[in-house]
Amino acid sequence: MLLEVRDLHVEFTTRDGVAKAVNGVDYCVDSGETLAVLGESGSGKSVTAQAVMGILDVPPGRIAGGEILFKGRDLLKMREEERRRIRGAEMAMIFQDALSSLNPVLSVGAQLGEMYEVHRGMSRKAARAKAVELMDRVRIPAAKQRVGDYPHQFSGGMRQRIMIAMALALEPALIIADEPTTALDVTVQAQVMDLLAELRRELDMGLILITHDLGVVADVADKIAVMYAGRIVEAAPVHEIYAAPAHPYTRGLLDSIPRLDQKGQELYAIKGLPPNLLRIPPGCAFNPRCPMAQPVCRTDVPPLYEVTESPVPRTSACHFWKECLHA
Repeated sequence: MLLEVRDLHVEFTTRDGVAKAVNGVDYCVDSGETLAVLGESGSGKSVTAQAVMGILDVPPGRIAGGEILFKGRDLLKMREEERRRIRGAEMAMIFQDALSSLNPVLSVGAQLGEMYEVHRGMSRKAARAKAVELMDRVRIPAAKQRVGDYPHQFSGGMRQRIMIAMALALEPALIIADEPTTALDVTVQAQVMDLLAELRRELDMGLILITHDLGVVADVADKIAVMYAGRIVEAAPVHEIYAAPAHPYTRGLLDSIPRLDQKGQELYAIKGLPPNLLRIPPGCAFNPRCPMAQPVCRTDVPPLYEVTESPVPRTSACHFWKECLHA
């Protein structure tokens, strides 16, 4: 297995108390596989990714427990210097806001070339040639002429491609893409997702795709992990999630996707707001918003029930997953 996250806990210390951002997350991804991590803002998707990459703000953040195994080695037990060598070379991250992630006073060629200068010891000339190759690889037109341009001279979609190129520079085994299609129009979203899927197949790399949009991942992901209040509430192969969700929160996310056959109808929205992580409700954290909630949901935290055993295990953290599955 390429990456295994086991019982991960992440907390943030605030003036008002300790916010439990990640509460016992388990997931894994292998080479050539895409895992989509879904959920509303504040569900813990990005914090989990930051913990994996080793870029969590400490303090106020703190990894309170768990293991992060990359190629069988626990990243949390490594020295920072060792993790720094892995970061970029063996695992890389694509951030959601390309404009703020790129340095505005350096050309894109200089930023792409820096990866080769620092990690491969290349000369500036050779690194620039590699930058042009990368830009061609992610289909930026006239790459040779544009390698000296600055981030503000590119469109949002082209900047996102530059971020993908930067992540791919050293051909890592794992890429984490955090909301890579945010603020892009639908056509460009599809192009970016197709590009990521093509590069994953070409390089046989693992891909973790973080998003709140189920519609974006339908044709790209192999399996899905749905997060709520810092916990995975459902995990399953992608086709099973879409065919029959086994958690009311997953069903709510699916029902919120606009559909052509519902023209003129009011768009469904999950009622209420995600919980305050300083005061997560007792029992199932989703119970204040759940249309299926029963008294047991307000008192007992549901374990991850095993819905199916093979070939890929499917789990749901709902006391009434059977009823949800057949709703």
